Amino acid sequence: MAEGDAGSDQRQNEEIEAMAAIYGEEWCVIDDCAKIFCIRISDDIDDPKWTLCLQVMLPNEYPGTAPPIYQLNAPWLKGQERADLSNSLEEIYIQNIGESILYLWVEKIRDVLIQKSQMTEPGPDIKKKTEEEDVECEEDLILACQPETPVKALDFEISENQTDRRSTFQAHLAPVVCPKQVKMVLAKLYENKKIASATHNIYAYRIYCEDKQTFLQDCEDDGETAAGGRLLHLMEILNVRNVMVVVSRWYGGILLGPDRFKHINNCARNILVERNYTSSPEESSKALGKNKKVRKDKKRSEH
Repeated sequence: MAEGDAGSDQRQNEEIEAMAAIYGEEWCVIDDCAKIFCIRISDDIDDPKWTLCLQVMLPNEYPGTAPPIYQLNAPWLKGQERADLSNSLEEIYIQNIGESILYLWVEKIRDVLIQKSQMTEPGPDIKKKTEEEDVECEEDLILACQPETPVKALDFEISENQTDRRSTFQAHLAPVVCPKQVKMVLAKLYENKKIASATHNIYAYRIYCEDKQTFLQDCEDDGETAAGGRLLHLMEILNVRNVMVVVSRWYGGILLGPDRFKHINNCARNILVERNYTSSPEESSKALGKNKKVRKDKKRSEH
């Protein structure tokens, strides 16, 4: 490795660590080796009206002589609005050639979202749906879940184990088309004593409501703080539908820090790719359903 490459690599690693520390759950590692990351950006963290996902890949020459390769993912971002935002990011790069610019990009996008939220037009991503809408969507899906075909919910796929410092990670996948099947999958999984004894069983699912063209989705940390949200985020970026992923972790006595999220997402991504649930990047850019149902778990621990 040339000295310049080593310097770029160090600067990239420092920037990645800083971004992860600054943005926490908003920062998601898609592929650590390929240096592909995604940052979920909202106008307001507590009450988001407008949300956009910035996906970036850091080439070896960044930040010295090349910009990050990026993709802006939001269902509402089209036409002139997309062009204007892209131009703004490219201007920031030109004004700061040779410097680390991911933070500047994220905050520029956040400024744009804040300005947008101050307009009278309501955002399409508003999570404050009425209880009636939530229930209606769930009922529609439960009706679509035919009682004569519940066996589909038990059609498990299991990934190979990943082990790091005595912690073991294993992903399980099952197709689901209604919340009732999600419960069936969990019940069936927990019949396995080994899985039931895991320190954490982190899961996320996405179900597509065909008539409303929206997603019903949820996640669970099971004590592994923020892991469920990161897993769901990965599934959103990959634009998967009608599938549930459960990642079991057996704690080995040594804290892994942020590496645990990498293993959880790697396990999940591998099984989704193997079972052909992932779509092309072009289709993924149209992803991120408008109506989301995501429960936030407040447990905080790592063990």
